[in-house]
Amino acid sequence: MSTLVFLGGGRITSAMLAGLRPRNTGHRMVVHDRNPGKLRSLKKDYGVAVEPDLTGAVEQADVLIIAVRPGSVGELLRAIGKLERRLRRRQLLAVSLAAGVPLRQLIKSVDASMYWARAMPSPLCRSGRGLTALTYSKSLPHADRQTIRDLFGTFGQVIEIPESKFDLFTVTFSPSHGYHAVSTLARLAQAAGLDRKTALMASAHALADGIVAWRDEKDSLKSLLEEAATPGGTAAATMAALDAAGYQRVLRQGLAAGLRRARANGT
Repeated sequence: MSTLVFLGGGRITSAMLAGLRPRNTGHRMVVHDRNPGKLRSLKKDYGVAVEPDLTGAVEQADVLIIAVRPGSVGELLRAIGKLERRLRRRQLLAVSLAAGVPLRQLIKSVDASMYWARAMPSPLCRSGRGLTALTYSKSLPHADRQTIRDLFGTFGQVIEIPESKFDLFTVTFSPSHGYHAVSTLARLAQAAGLDRKTALMASAHALADGIVAWRDEKDSLKSLLEEAATPGGTAAATMAALDAAGYQRVLRQGLAAGLRRARANGT
């Protein structure tokens, strides 16, 4: 049985633990965080082991999951670097979940015997419907790549992409796009006259159920658009007005802003 050690007890760690718990992964799971309250909650909610001491956490690890905010990665890695003598006793596999922090920076930050990969899991991994992008350092052995694929594959689909595409994937795949769209559409429909419950139901159906149908039925997006928005109909008029008002321009600006933020994390 291998031991997964999560360094950071925030939301993405909670989502991953929720996704892993119902499944027989064969892993022992330990969480380290400086916040005792977070550790108590995670232990209670998911039955995982907790370790408030960084040294004790790293010593137990077969796989380290770096699950802190990008701005905290440098401080954490410097602390791990001070454990260098202990780390050199064995090869550690480390996976960073930090958006925008490149592999070269991770490798450079810890002068120890560690193999590195990056993963970007969706919070939807808690439901088993997640999507995770993976990218690896060139030196990462094939067996370790398979270990990482298997781990993230337990709670959803896994894709492997070049690191040069990682930031763009990150700003594109976030479920925040869907939540934001549902929230905005429902708010506007309510302002136009629907009650809140009906506005939310209609908006959620428009986005969530439509996407589920596309995924399950395997029809092309083009054919589904043609079916949903017949020429001269209300849906076609709605889409045309959205495009004319700058729908694509707004999304382009949003993606660009997300990319700038992600790249700033790596400087």
